[in-house]
Amino acid sequence: MKTNFSLLFYLKKQKNYISGNAPIYMRITVNGKRAEVTSGRDCEPLRWNARAGRAIGSREEFKILNTYLDGLQTQVYQAQQSLSAAGENITAEAIKNGFLGKEVISHSLLEAIKDHNQKMKVLVGKDYVQGTLNRYLVLERHIGAFMLCKYGQSDMNIRQVDQSFISDFDYYLRSDKNCANNYVVKNLKNLGKIIHIALVNGWILTDPFLGYTGKSKNVDRYYLSQQEIQLLIDKVFVTERLGQVRDVFLFCCFTGLAYVDVFKLTASHVRQGNDGEQWIYTHRQKTKTRSAIPLLPTASEIIERYANHPVCLNKGTLLPVPSNQKTNEYLKEIADLCGIDKKLTSHIARHTFATTVTLLNGVPIESVSKMLGHTNIRTTQHYAKILDIKVGEDMALLRKKYAVTQ
Repeated sequence: MKTNFSLLFYLKKQKNYISGNAPIYMRITVNGKRAEVTSGRDCEPLRWNARAGRAIGSREEFKILNTYLDGLQTQVYQAQQSLSAAGENITAEAIKNGFLGKEVISHSLLEAIKDHNQKMKVLVGKDYVQGTLNRYLVLERHIGAFMLCKYGQSDMNIRQVDQSFISDFDYYLRSDKNCANNYVVKNLKNLGKIIHIALVNGWILTDPFLGYTGKSKNVDRYYLSQQEIQLLIDKVFVTERLGQVRDVFLFCCFTGLAYVDVFKLTASHVRQGNDGEQWIYTHRQKTKTRSAIPLLPTASEIIERYANHPVCLNKGTLLPVPSNQKTNEYLKEIADLCGIDKKLTSHIARHTFATTVTLLNGVPIESVSKMLGHTNIRTTQHYAKILDIKVGEDMALLRKKYAVTQ
């Protein structure tokens, strides 16, 4: 991008100036923004040519002064050229600092990402979960590979990240990596957080994301039907581990809890509610919001089944929940054995609770949202949009009404 750079020497008279010499200042201007610094010299106003920015006269003292100013001008231009050669962002303040010999600390893009990831790693288990950190570690790898592919270098000054960089990285993920739209938008959003931190820290002066308009697309949220839930309930497994994972999955289907929230459940989370029935009271790991969920009979039976299980007694947990990786591995095996043609994951259980278990049975969406621990009811409305069965049932009642009146 073209940089409009100029230098002006001028006399800076004080407000109460009456007579005598006035100090000479340098005004550095880059793209309309100024920075000023004193020259350390002064001159009588009558002996000053404002247009030329030099002293008038043939006397030796004026020749020495003008030669000195010429030298300062050369130093300022050298500072500007050094910034340009180093690929630094050229600003009036940066040229001024270069002229004064002040060290300008530059930061690289990968340095900023790694610094963010290192700080996040320390806070895993407190403010963040490991999954969030993993997404930024993936971003770090994507950015490193992109810079090698696009620029032939392993890193770059973060001030060189501009709108063109953002657009090219977006295109790289879609074309070279064949990534889906929502995955691309999520990575750009994560990169945007890094850029915002750099902006706040003063490492960059402008936000390159101002022109970026990536939008996520709505995706279908899979869930189990009542028939598929019954298949899971009725299935008898030969191995105990599959039966345990099936029970944990069903518990999530009938409570709406995410895997990480079930993993940390203890007996103390199950208490009597205002209605005299057993409820689960907990806070979601992801949003820190409170969830209060009445226990349905199936969920209560699962809790009773594992009340004296060795794993629960040793760890003090409510259910014997294996690692997330193992859970998803076993769920794939369970789906095959039950003849369910859907990729079972721990999160599908949460979708099933929102749809088949609650909304399809007439539970108001406000209540469902509260039980799921959503911070915004619009998140819950995503589930309601896919309930064609419910729409069909509601319209069937309307058909009967009109059939009677005709």
